[in-house]
Order: sequence, then C-alpha cells, then structure tokens
Amino acid sequence: MLALPLVGLFFFRIYENQLVHQTEAELIAQSVALSAAIRRDFESNLPADAALGAHVSATPSSPADEPFRPILPSLDLTRDNLLGRRPDARAASQPTDTAFKAAGERLSPLLLETQQNTLAGFRLLDPRGVVIAGRDEIGLSLAHVEEVGQALQGRFAATLRQRVSSHAPPPLYSLSRGTSIRIFTATPVILRDRVAGVLYASRTPSNVFRHLYEERGKVVLAGLSVAALTLLIGLAFHRTITRPVQGLIARTTAIGHGDRSAMRPLQNHGTAEFARLSQSFLDMAGSLNNRSDFIATFAAHVSHELKSPLTSIEGAAELLRDDGAGDGPAMSEEMRRHFLGNIIADTHRLTAITNRLRELARAESTPTGGTTSLSPAIADLQRDCPGIRIRAEGALDSAIRISAENLRIVLGHLADNAERHGATELEIVADVEADLLRLTLSDNGSGVSPNNRVRIFDSFFTTRRDSGGTGMGLSIVRSMLNAHGGSIALLEGAPGTTFALAFQRATEAETRV
Repeated sequence: MLALPLVGLFFFRIYENQLVHQTEAELIAQSVALSAAIRRDFESNLPADAALGAHVSATPSSPADEPFRPILPSLDLTRDNLLGRRPDARAASQPTDTAFKAAGERLSPLLLETQQNTLAGFRLLDPRGVVIAGRDEIGLSLAHVEEVGQALQGRFAATLRQRVSSHAPPPLYSLSRGTSIRIFTATPVILRDRVAGVLYASRTPSNVFRHLYEERGKVVLAGLSVAALTLLIGLAFHRTITRPVQGLIARTTAIGHGDRSAMRPLQNHGTAEFARLSQSFLDMAGSLNNRSDFIATFAAHVSHELKSPLTSIEGAAELLRDDGAGDGPAMSEEMRRHFLGNIIADTHRLTAITNRLRELARAESTPTGGTTSLSPAIADLQRDCPGIRIRAEGALDSAIRISAENLRIVLGHLADNAERHGATELEIVADVEADLLRLTLSDNGSGVSPNNRVRIFDSFFTTRRDSGGTGMGLSIVRSMLNAHGGSIALLEGAPGTTFALAFQRATEAETRV
C-alpha cells in the first residue's frame, strides 16, 4: 500500500497522455476558429488572380443527420513516435506575394492577441509555406517541415516533437515525459477548393507535477489516507490472518508433543474460513488421538485374549513333557487326552482370533468402491444360513455404495451372530430416506442384556467365550460400515435383537459404472 504512490508514477503516463489529448483538442479548436476568420479575410481582400496552392477535392456532402465533420485528437504518447525538435526555418526560394504579405500584416495582431491568452504559438503561412504572420520567422519558409507539407496538400496534420528548453527542468520533472514534448498542428485554410494558406500552431502540454503542486492539499490528504488505510489493512490482516495462523501453528505443535489440552477451539478465528480450517485440524487431531487410543486399547485386548490360550497350551505342554520324562507318577491316558484336547481347543481359539483379526484389518482398510443392492445379498445369505428363516421387504433393489462382497460380509456376521444366540427368524426391512438406505434387522433370539448393550461393539467382548466366540464380529461390521460412510446401532425395546443400519445410496451414474 505504501508503495502505491511510487507505482503510481506509471499512472502519470496515462495522465500525461490525457493532457496531450486535451492540448491537441484545444489547438484544433483554436486553429479551426482562426482558420475560419482567416478564410473570410482572404475572401474579402485577396484578388481573384492570387496564386493559390494545391487543389483540394470537394468534401462529399454529409447526410442530413450528420452535419458535422469534427477533427478529433489522435496523438498518443505510447503509440506515436516522438519526432526530433522542429527544423529551423529556411530562406524562401522566392519573395512572398504582395497580397499575402498584406494579409499577414492585417492578421498578425489577431494571432498575437490569441497567443497572449492561450499560450499557444501561431504562424500563418502562404500557399508556398512561407511565414506571413506570427511573432517570429516572418519571410522564412517552413515548407520542409513534415506536418506543414501535409497541410500544404490540404490535409490536417498533428505531431509530437521533442521540446528543447534553454532552462534545465527541476530534477523531479525528469520523471515526467510531458515536460520534454511539444504538440504541433497544421491546419490548411481552404479557399475556392484550393489551399490558400496554413495555420501552424504549437503548444507544450501542461505538466503533471505542476498539477500535483496546485492540488498539494489534496495530495497530502490522499497520502495520509493511504497511510491510514495501510495501517487499518495491516491490523485487519494481523487479526484475521496472522494471529489465527500463529495460534493454529502453536496448537498443532503442542498437539504434536502430546498435549491433549491443546485440542480446543481458538479464541479468535479471524474469518469463517479460518474457523473451518481450525476445526478441521482439531477434528483431524482428535481422530488421530482416538485412533492412537484405539490401537493401544486394541493391542492390550489382543495380548489379553492371546495370553489365556497360550498360557493354557504352555501349561498342558509342560505337564505332558514332565510326564514323558518319567519323574513322578505316570499320567493316565484319560488325563493325557484331556490335556491334548485343551491344547487343540486353545489352538482352535487362537486360529479363530487370528482369522477375526485379519477380517477386522480388512474391514479397516477395505476398498470402498462398487455398488450393489440388497436382493442378491439376501439371497446368498439365505443359502449360507439354512438354519434361520429370513423375511425381507421394502426397497431391496435400491442401489447402495458398497460392493456385493462387503455387503455379504456385513449381513453374514449379523446373521451368524443371531443364529448363535438362538434365533430362528430374521426380519429385514429396508426404507429409503433422502440419500440413505436405512435397514432394520430383527431376530427372535435371546437378545442383549441391559448391562451388555453399551459393550457389544467393543473388540473381543463376547458372552460365548466358552463356545468359541471371539467378540470380533460386530466390530468388523461397524468398521466395514464406517469405511463406507454408513453406521450401525442397537435399538432398544424390541424383543430379541434389533439393529439399525444405514447405507449411502448410489447415484444413477455410479450404478451405470
């Protein structure tokens, strides 16, 4: 913001160009008015046989609705070449006609008076380009000057030329190109369709720094306004961006070092976007911490579940080893078979636990692509679980975002869990709700006791440990549904066991794919 005034020097080029247009427009207006007065003088005082210049073709008649033929400013500082300083006048090849010399003497006061009020320089040239009126160069020729040559052919001409001053400009003025140029216009005076003379005008455009000096009070006020605005913007950025970012960095650093008390919202979010960003970081940190806690708890559960069968296997193996060594009384065959049976049962339990652990790992990292519907999965479920009667109704053909294999895993664990708890019937009801498919599974089994309701989704929690239960089935189902954006909950108040599941519905485009 503070650099804007310096960068604004490039704006001066635009402003100077506008000053050039303004100056050219003023010269055009003054020259056209003076040319009309000069033409009337020529019409009244020049003899009919006066030697006129080049023939100018008659201007086509304008339409009735366009009676004007304006001469518009066309010079541009950025587009037009800056010519060198105007060439000096030369001696005329032949004397000026007496009639034109007399006209120059009559019109010279008019040009000088106009120059005193407009600060523009005017010279009146005869049809051969010789100066007949003006302040200087009377009797000298300017026919060799480019813009004058065009005007002698009957065409208006305007050029930008380098201005050479006898006084060096102040250092600050060197930044302005407008101080080193001068605008020249050459307007032909047409009489009887021939060039009777040329009005040659010139003026230096106004200087941008002079304008700034004249408006110095406003410039100072603008500078103070820029400084105040810069301060306000700095404070706003500090409050809405810098301070929230620093606070978020400090929080993430503290969370990274294990400080869980840092997982709380920032006191100042600055903007709604930073509030969402901060909450996203905190949610991510909370998820990572929950994941870390889950891994630690899960590792403790796994070690506990594996420790019991391993300890049993180790004890039975030691007893069988000691019996084989011959120390002490020999073990009976019945006792030997008992210990061997314990070893086999514990190895089966270890195998079941490791299989469930592998299924849980697959559920945690299962691919979430694919779509299917309930109808084929329920048909497969009826075939795989012949001991339980399944009744299904509702939106069974609605497409959901889960693969057929993963859906079979979810329904298979739930049906197996119901059958192991004495259920003979399983009722499935599917309802569509917005972008979700809600599924209710009810069985007529023994149900879940009130004390166990809050723990049934915990890993390794089971009431059938003696019959080989691992307590991993519902954990696998919940992990599989979470991976697919779904959910599962245990409903209360119904006989038996009733679970409420939610699946994400698939779009028509996903179904086609």
